[in-house]
Amino acid sequence: MLTGDRVTLREVRSDDLPTLFEIHANLDNWEERSPQPAAPLTREKFDADTARRREGGSVGFSLTAEFAIIVDDRLIGSCVLMSEDSLARHAEVGISLLPSETGKGYGTDALLVLIDYAFTRRNLRRVHLIVLASNERAIASYRKVGFVEEGRLREHAWMRGHYEDEVRMGLLRSEWPATPSPG
Repeated sequence: MLTGDRVTLREVRSDDLPTLFEIHANLDNWEERSPQPAAPLTREKFDADTARRREGGSVGFSLTAEFAIIVDDRLIGSCVLMSEDSLARHAEVGISLLPSETGKGYGTDALLVLIDYAFTRRNLRRVHLIVLASNERAIASYRKVGFVEEGRLREHAWMRGHYEDEVRMGLLRSEWPATPSPG
């Protein structure tokens, strides 16, 4: 387990799957979480994709590490390192929370813990992410953590009837604060 100020990150367990399915099947925020076209997600497809990921099979990206985000013994989401490049020492980060748990600082704390893990335990040199330009709350959280905008793909994503910019953000280990490691 890894701990932050407000959250604990632990392995994903099979009893977490109903809540994680709830997060991933939510069509209201689908585009903020996935580059795939919005579509109903069945529990069977979710379970099959989860099993394939756990066995090392591809589901659109290679998963390096996946953590459940826990607050007061409650599962509120998950965060991942994915598509790790072992030569260049970088990986993409991702986070998903229950809609009822956003805007409370949990995501920011979870990212702080995940990034510390990436830099101090996995010896990564860089982490990066992609976010829709309209997701101002997420961008503010990423900036709090230390991410900087590295580029913008104009009108790159289709979002509920219009095109929207994707913002590419990154964080270098050399920019990471020299603070004691959480957990």
